[in-house]
Amino acid sequence: MRLLAAQGVEGSSPLLNIVIFGVFVVITLAIVVRVSRRATRRAADFYTAGGAFSGQQNGIAISGDYLSAASFLGIAGAIALNGYDGFLYSVGFLVAWLVALLLVAELLRNTGRYTMGDVLAFRMRQRPVRAAAATSTLTVSFFYLLAQMAGAGGLVALLLNVTSKAGQAVVIAIVGAVMIAYVLIGGMRGTTWVQIIKAVLLIAGAGVMTLWVLAAYGFNFSALLADAVRHGGAAGEALLNPGKQYGKTALTQIDFISLALALVLGTAGLPHVLMRFYTVPTAQEARRSVVWAIWLIGLFYLFTLVLGYGAGAMVGPAEIKNAPGGANSAAPLLAYELGGTLLLGVIAAVAFATILAVVAGLTITASASFAHDIYANVIKRGQVDGKDEEVKVARITAVVIGVVAILGGILANGQNIAFLVALAFAVAASANLPTILYSLFWGRFNTSGALWSIYGGVGSTVLLIVFSPVVSGKPVDPATGRSPSMLQGVDFSWFPLDNPGLVSIPLSFLLGYLGTVLSKDRADQEKYAEMEVRSLTGAGVEPASVH
Repeated sequence: MRLLAAQGVEGSSPLLNIVIFGVFVVITLAIVVRVSRRATRRAADFYTAGGAFSGQQNGIAISGDYLSAASFLGIAGAIALNGYDGFLYSVGFLVAWLVALLLVAELLRNTGRYTMGDVLAFRMRQRPVRAAAATSTLTVSFFYLLAQMAGAGGLVALLLNVTSKAGQAVVIAIVGAVMIAYVLIGGMRGTTWVQIIKAVLLIAGAGVMTLWVLAAYGFNFSALLADAVRHGGAAGEALLNPGKQYGKTALTQIDFISLALALVLGTAGLPHVLMRFYTVPTAQEARRSVVWAIWLIGLFYLFTLVLGYGAGAMVGPAEIKNAPGGANSAAPLLAYELGGTLLLGVIAAVAFATILAVVAGLTITASASFAHDIYANVIKRGQVDGKDEEVKVARITAVVIGVVAILGGILANGQNIAFLVALAFAVAASANLPTILYSLFWGRFNTSGALWSIYGGVGSTVLLIVFSPVVSGKPVDPATGRSPSMLQGVDFSWFPLDNPGLVSIPLSFLLGYLGTVLSKDRADQEKYAEMEVRSLTGAGVEPASVH
């Protein structure tokens, strides 16, 4: 089995992998260039594609945006190594969509225009609230980008046998450059089509591999589980029971509760997902988008269950841990075991497509938030040429964000990307969701409450992450010779949990309440009544311009 893992790295064809990936990039860039010929100079076109997508198209694009490298590479690896506890990531990511569907999708589409800042500033003081919303959006996007870039580094380490950190850093930089090109050329319209193509390829590829694995065991899932237990060694039986990763001590059990809170509540606060609701013409289409996304995402997460246990059974946990990329290499190694070099090349290209599409979506969301909320409405006080100047700033911002993402990805390279995404969910659930819910459903909520909630949520989450074992202080793993923490050889952690959601999410709700009741700001009840009617009925919403 150890030889198999080595062959999965050395026996694959780097040239074939590069060719398949290059073909995907060329085709998608051609599509982006083609759709970009339809005006992208207007803010509505660049940010939301003019609301031109149907609910079905947007639902597929949402699933493409949401099914990131964490879903494909990270969760498959987590299930292969930790079994039941790894699958809890899939459960959390999927259940979270019910919160998004019931609480935010239609209401946000009715209330906003381009960004989350539009919703929050509807009945509050524009400049401070928009600045806070942009700060939160940029922070969430940064943590999410870390995960995708780390996935790029781990994947190329496996496929091209690039074991040096310098070589992986070069590949991360190339991925970032291609992503910037998608955004600059195509805006939201081009990015959406890349996400649609990627979603179809990812779900189809995962489906083919799932059927292939099940066929190898006579479509007997119990036989597959039994083989995974057998190859799991002394800890094999624990793969089928709760607690292998999060049940060892009371602290890990509390950490799991914290993770679950972040996963379930985070989706409804993810800015790149929220922004997708503005790419459809009506609130009904926004709701239809979420229904399509739930079905597609749910189907994919069922696939991850088979792929994860399949990798554990057919490749083996020890080989996965020792392969370049660690846990993130489980799905590619399984592809090599099933179909050899060709299938590995195809699955690798799909994984790269996944990373590129999600990173492009995050980048356009972050750049839109800065250009629309900070530049146009805070710096320029709304006096901006919406047809050109704001889009120009958004494009410059996209380049800056791309560079920052590349540098952050180099730092985070080697971390389990499903876990890194969970940190982004914690920031989103802490900073964005409480403020959105208060704005939509609490008439007394005011500007001070929004600022306390957002800045308190962002600040507390980032602070707790920096001083958590995720960044420093975890003991060295004897199998790899490295600490699972981001920084090696240092220990300045004092917060015991890996995910801060259990503390930061309730704290943000509390701060929003205290900021409201302790301030002298008076909420604009007329604007709240208008917002309530608009969010629930769609009355007064400007129809999206379809081009």
